[in-house]
Amino acid sequence: MKPSDNVVQTIKKFEGFAPKLTDDVGHPMIGYGCDLSTAEAKKYEGRTISEVEAVSLLLSRLTPVVDFLNKIVKVPLTQNQFDALCDLVYNIGSGNFSTSTLLKKLNAKDYTGAASEFVNWNMAGGKVLSGLTKRRESERDLFIS
Repeated sequence: MKPSDNVVQTIKKFEGFAPKLTDDVGHPMIGYGCDLSTAEAKKYEGRTISEVEAVSLLLSRLTPVVDFLNKIVKVPLTQNQFDALCDLVYNIGSGNFSTSTLLKKLNAKDYTGAASEFVNWNMAGGKVLSGLTKRRESERDLFIS
């Protein structure tokens, strides 16, 4: 499957645009939530990126998410379900998703149970964040629609 155009807009909405290098709970980030390695972050130190560059980075980070989901999800998905998963994995990472109860329930064809798991991914740095709670509710709602 491929993500719809809505995924990029959703990611942009929830991540917000950061034209300069920022720290997100110990992770260097830039653009629309693009998590950078330490080596990658060095090339952005002192730079301001354009929105065009940020979208390009977002798309480059979304491609492996799509490939990963197409390999690890073993059940049929609707476009909305796939889009919801793309947004979730873009945010939480493939490593976290690969061991999640959400994935286990999904691959067991428990779509309702999988949908209920989205809201459990609302913490960062050990704290519940209202922005993540809203994002997970949005993803869940998209998944079940």
